[in-house]
Amino acid sequence: METLFKRLSEISASTILLILSAIFVVLYIQAKPAIEKYGIHFLVDPRWGVTVQKDNTANVANKNPDIQKSSAGVSNDAMESDDVKINDDNDLGSDDLAGSESLDSDNDIAVEDDDALAAAGVEKPQNSNTEVIYGGLIPIVGTVLSTILAMFFAVPIAMGIAIFLSEIAPPFVAKPVGIAIELLAAIPSIIYGMWGLFYFGPFIAEIFGGSSVNLLVAGLVLGVMIIPFMASLTRDSMNTTPNVLKESAYAMGATKFEVIKDVVFPYAKQGIIGSMILALGRALGETMAVAFVIGGVFNFPHKLTDPTVSIPVVLANNFAESSGLSLSALFYLALILFVISFIVISFAKFYFLRDKK
Repeated sequence: METLFKRLSEISASTILLILSAIFVVLYIQAKPAIEKYGIHFLVDPRWGVTVQKDNTANVANKNPDIQKSSAGVSNDAMESDDVKINDDNDLGSDDLAGSESLDSDNDIAVEDDDALAAAGVEKPQNSNTEVIYGGLIPIVGTVLSTILAMFFAVPIAMGIAIFLSEIAPPFVAKPVGIAIELLAAIPSIIYGMWGLFYFGPFIAEIFGGSSVNLLVAGLVLGVMIIPFMASLTRDSMNTTPNVLKESAYAMGATKFEVIKDVVFPYAKQGIIGSMILALGRALGETMAVAFVIGGVFNFPHKLTDPTVSIPVVLANNFAESSGLSLSALFYLALILFVISFIVISFAKFYFLRDKK
């Protein structure tokens, strides 16, 4: 029986590793066209779906080597002889004018979005002189800033709730309040989003100004969402502190604040940090609540009351109608979010291992 349990545990661990590896591989394969096209510059490019002009000078020269030879011959003849006729110059000017007119006629083909053509079943013209650029800087910044705001807002409140429930409140108060906190964690995120959009957002806009959908509202709604997770896990960790340690501290004349600071917190440190890491992961990947209140626009937030966008919101809003390079760019963003989450969890695991040693 012991061997069976051992095998089952090994299979479970291997399955999780296999799933994580498969997710990473799928994301990388789908994002490969965008990775090859934009490279690491994707992380610092603020443009998303912006149509820009291509530099066709080199392409025209490469496709027409005779133009290079003729222009080189003309220039050499002009250098060797000073008797270039005006008629020849006029001929060259007319040829150049004709060439420019042909290029201008090609430039009349305006392709605003390659994906729109693909969706309509129309092939992109080979002589198109425009391309669509995708960059992930604004979603990455929006994700990081909204998560930081949520953590700044949620950590002190969650710590206060946990201290109150585990060390201050009497049992007849701590039990129902603890159940209510746990029920808050079960509320679907879309309900938080609706509440933030119609009530909390306008309230914050009256205080700080700006729109009712912005980065600040998104960060605060995220903070409200992660408070129950952090408070519940922190309370459970603090409750594991042996009573003998607290009673010994009280016997030596320590105050309640000193007991909490010098006895309870050091003993429950790993659980408290673990709760923060889990809450951080929840904030990084939250989609629906943030989609309601962050604004969903590709604008760099110069202040907290500006609307912007985050990686999960971009994926939710644009995935259904994307194809081709834009779809690959979305997978690139998903891969970035996956790597960020993996780094956060790896850092937490490294901390726990180091602490055990």
